[in-house]
Amino acid sequence: MPTAFSVLRFVAVLALLPAPFARAQEPAKAAPEPAQTSPLSNATVFIIRHAEKPEDGDGLSPDGVRRAQFYVDYFKGLKIEGKPLQLDHLFAAADSKNSQRSRLTLTPLSRALNLPLDLRFEADDAKSLAEELLAEDHGKAILICWHHGAIPDLLKKLGEKPARLLPDGEWPDDIFDWLIVLRFDAAGGVIPSRCYRIKERWGKARP
Repeated sequence: MPTAFSVLRFVAVLALLPAPFARAQEPAKAAPEPAQTSPLSNATVFIIRHAEKPEDGDGLSPDGVRRAQFYVDYFKGLKIEGKPLQLDHLFAAADSKNSQRSRLTLTPLSRALNLPLDLRFEADDAKSLAEELLAEDHGKAILICWHHGAIPDLLKKLGEKPARLLPDGEWPDDIFDWLIVLRFDAAGGVIPSRCYRIKERWGKARP
């Protein structure tokens, strides 16, 4: 019958045995990958039509020139839901053989804010513009100046239903003073209840 001394001696010997007799360590678990954040997380996208056009030509009418200049104060003092927003990025439809109006509409604002105009996308390519916004970070306040006939498709590509914001889902030919506001949630999805249309007020900086 083993004595207490012999038991203790056996335990001490086990402690000195090489590693194979010891319990193998479990491999460390890999750290979870961080969740991907959408570039449109908690962002606001503003959409306007280019300013008034003349009877002939690819530029702006005198009223259009005045509206383009009006936008400098309008957007510099813009408040949405009571909170001031500073624009981070400006998109305008690329020039075409028939129109330079989107670029001309935002040129005064671009100079005033010292923000370059992003002119990479043609008016009929809303898909590429939407993909850019969904893939690359352009800040939390983005202004897009587009052609009215292509705005419904742009809304669709960004996840909003045109019929919610435009009569019969279309931007009327004779309307130049609307501002569309699209708000996005933390996951980068559009929030329908916080998307709306504003009628601009000439001479005032805030809608």
